[in-house]
Amino acid sequence: MEITKHLFLNLSLFIIFVFICLIFFDNCKKLTLSKSSLIILFIAMLWLCIQFSYNPVPNARYDLRIIPLVLGALYIGIGPILIAATLFIRGLYGFDFGFLLTCILYVPLAVIFWRLYPWFLKQVPARRIFVTICMGIVLGVLTVIGMGFANPDAYWLDAWIAFLIIPSLGVGIISYGIEFVHRNNEMQQQLIKAEKLKAVEQMGAAISHEIRNPLTAASGFVQLLQDDYLSRQKRKEYLMIVKDELLSAERVIQDYLTFAKPSLNAFEELNVKSELRQIINILLPLANQNSVEIITDFSVIGFIKGDGQKFRQCFVNVIKNAIESMPNGGYLTITTEFSKNYVTISVKDTGIGMTMEQLERLGEPFYSTKGKNGTGLGMMVVYSIARAMDGSIWAESEVGIGTTFYFKFPTIPSIAKNEVQKANQQEN
Repeated sequence: MEITKHLFLNLSLFIIFVFICLIFFDNCKKLTLSKSSLIILFIAMLWLCIQFSYNPVPNARYDLRIIPLVLGALYIGIGPILIAATLFIRGLYGFDFGFLLTCILYVPLAVIFWRLYPWFLKQVPARRIFVTICMGIVLGVLTVIGMGFANPDAYWLDAWIAFLIIPSLGVGIISYGIEFVHRNNEMQQQLIKAEKLKAVEQMGAAISHEIRNPLTAASGFVQLLQDDYLSRQKRKEYLMIVKDELLSAERVIQDYLTFAKPSLNAFEELNVKSELRQIINILLPLANQNSVEIITDFSVIGFIKGDGQKFRQCFVNVIKNAIESMPNGGYLTITTEFSKNYVTISVKDTGIGMTMEQLERLGEPFYSTKGKNGTGLGMMVVYSIARAMDGSIWAESEVGIGTTFYFKFPTIPSIAKNEVQKANQQEN
């Protein structure tokens, strides 16, 4: 059983090599092989199969060339090229009787593969696997019959067992692996398409909800303005309402644009402490209304570079969400820490907190922890602005305990150095 043992060892190595290639190309989605590259790869596999063949007697080479030949011909459509390469490689080992038998068997096979390839691709995966196995068995039988003419008394039982089982087994296993990877890729593409469609649906719902409300209100007051007997004061009041509603719709559109393309209008040096105090003054009435006490602990210095308007918009959203997460009152702690390279800002509340699943989806397009009362636009904008300012953001939360947001922005070295010197002079 020397032929069977040798071919089985070769098959094991061949399958390991092929599956490593399948895993590699499946993980490297961006790396694609051209048809010419695949031709070179399959010719190399053919050469390896023939090079490491088992030839106990002259004019006979027992190898696994059937596997790359069948797979390349049926899945890629390069059967005639592989047949020509097989004949050329086999000729390098001598123009003997074995080479003549190879020509007799493989030349008609080139035509068969060429006609079979278009039909093969139209079949379902299970039938494709079945066809490749059958082709492996047929070629194995024909190979043993041809070798029987050259060496009628040599290893006939061993050869029949080896070529009936091993090539067809190898072709079946690798064919199944190809179909499995192909099916997974199709499922991934379908999933990506489904997620894109879901995002579009959520976007449509969010736009409809957020923009239709102010436009509906504005439209209603425009109809009231058509009343000829409306007083001057009422007309002025209605026009202000219409203006406010239109500005509200414009802000929603701006939020979408900020998320889609987070660009900064102007870069300026921002004093983090001053900016945060200004934001707190804006939101202090809302905090008092919700019985929320704001506690601050700011470092003496801390300068970053960015867009002041976008910076304020970012932290207004975060602090406003923190206040709204404490409907029964609580404490909101805002701190800053300065280091040589970064300014870290933390916003900690004692609100309802979030689950691990909610934390993982935080900042995801159109995801909101407020349910129907929110669209997720606020946190999308927060994450977009932080990224645009070369910063990072992460959150920690526990249900019933509260949530802490951390922001980390790069400092401005020159300004930081000057501020340190001023602070030292004042201490002296």
